[in-house]
Amino acid sequence: MEVVVDRCAGLDVHQATVVACVVLAEGGHRPKRETRTFATVRRGLEELRDWLLSVGVTHVAMEGTGVYWMPVYATLEGKLDVAVVNARHVKKLPGRKTDVSDAAWLAQLLRHGLLRKSFVPAVEIRAIRDVCRYRRMLVQSETSEKNRILKLLESMGLKLATFASDVFGKSGMAMLRTVAAGDTPLEAVVQLARSRLRAKIPDLRLALDCVVAAHHRMMLRDQLARLDRTAEDIARYDATLVEMVLPYATAIDRLCTITGVKQTAAIEIFAEVGPDLSSFPDDAHFASWAGMCPGQNQSAGKSGNARRRRGNPYLQSILVECALAATKKNGSYHKDKYHRLKARRGAMRALFAIAHKLARAVYRVLTRAEDYRDLGAGYLDARDKPRAVRALITRLLSLGLDQTQLLAAFASAPALPSAIPRT
Repeated sequence: MEVVVDRCAGLDVHQATVVACVVLAEGGHRPKRETRTFATVRRGLEELRDWLLSVGVTHVAMEGTGVYWMPVYATLEGKLDVAVVNARHVKKLPGRKTDVSDAAWLAQLLRHGLLRKSFVPAVEIRAIRDVCRYRRMLVQSETSEKNRILKLLESMGLKLATFASDVFGKSGMAMLRTVAAGDTPLEAVVQLARSRLRAKIPDLRLALDCVVAAHHRMMLRDQLARLDRTAEDIARYDATLVEMVLPYATAIDRLCTITGVKQTAAIEIFAEVGPDLSSFPDDAHFASWAGMCPGQNQSAGKSGNARRRRGNPYLQSILVECALAATKKNGSYHKDKYHRLKARRGAMRALFAIAHKLARAVYRVLTRAEDYRDLGAGYLDARDKPRAVRALITRLLSLGLDQTQLLAAFASAPALPSAIPRT
C-alpha cells in the first residue's frame, strides 16, 4: 500500500494518559516504531509535543471521543498537522485490543492516507462555540425550571396556566411573586393582571382561589429566584457573545438574511461553523457533516430503511428550529416547499428537508460572501409551468368537470394553455 506520510504518530487519548505510537520511515528500510505514554496534564502534553518534534513527526492522528482530545489538540495545534478523526471510521478488526495497538492502528491508517479529518474550527471560533453552547444549556435549564414551576402550580391547585397564555409574562410573574411572598388578598393578586389579561379577571379570581401551603410557598419562592438567576446569566452571556462576534458582524448579518434565521440563531450557527468552510468541497458535503442529509442503505438494487447520520447535534437543533420558523413565513419558498413535502412525506420529514435546505444556504452565504435571496412561493410552479398546468387540469377533471367544459372555460380565458391531458 502506498505510503503518504513518512513520519507520523497515532495517539490513543484517555482521561489521565495518552499513548503515542510513532512510525518513522528510514529510506527504503522497514519503518521504525516507538511507543511512549504521557500524562494528560499540561507538563505531560508539552513533553509529548517536544518528543514528537524531536523525532521529526509531521502528522498526528487521534480519535475525537468525548472532550479528552481537546487539550491535546490545543497543545499540538500550530506545531504539527493534527487530524481528529471519527472513532466510527477507524474501528479495528475483532481481536486483541490495547492502548498500544489502538495507537499503532491510527498511525498505520494515517501513514497510508486512509483517515479523513473531522472539522475543527479556529481557536477564536472555538471560544465563541464554548460560550454559545453554555448559553444554550442555560436556556434549556430555564425551560426545565419553568416546567417545574408549572407542575408545582398544578399541585397547589393554582390554575393560572388555564387562563393565561403566558404564565411567565409580566402579569403572570407579578402574580407568582406576590403569591410566593406571603399572604396577600386574592383581589390584590388578581388586579396585577395587565393588558388583555384584565378581560379575564373573573376567571382569574376562580383560578387563583386556592390554599397555599407553607412548603409550596417556599418551593415557589426558591424556583422563581433560580429562574431569575438563570435569566440574568443568559442576558450576561448574550452581551458577551455580541462582543465576541463583533469582528464577524458582516457574516452574522448575511446569515440573518436566510429565511427563519434571526440574530441569536445566526450567532449560534456561526459559532458552530465559523467563517471558513473550505474544509467542505461543496454545500452537499457541509449538509452531510451537519447530519441533515438522508441516509443511504442499498443492497442488490433494493433500498432499505436508512437513518440520517448523526452529525453535529448542536447545529442540527438550531437548523430545525430555524426551519420551523421558515415554514411559517408567508410568501417564502420554504413554506411552499414544506407544505408540498408534508402532503407526501409527513410533517417531520418535510421539516428536516427544509432544515437541509437551510444548511446548504448557510454554506453558500458564508462561502460566496453574499446575502441570501428567497426564491419566492411561486418558484416551483414557475420552474415547470406545463407540469403545473397539467396537475391543475387533472385536479379539475377529478372534481367532475369534463374536457368539453374545460375547453369552453379556457376558450373564454385570456390565454389558452397548450398542455391539456387527453382523456
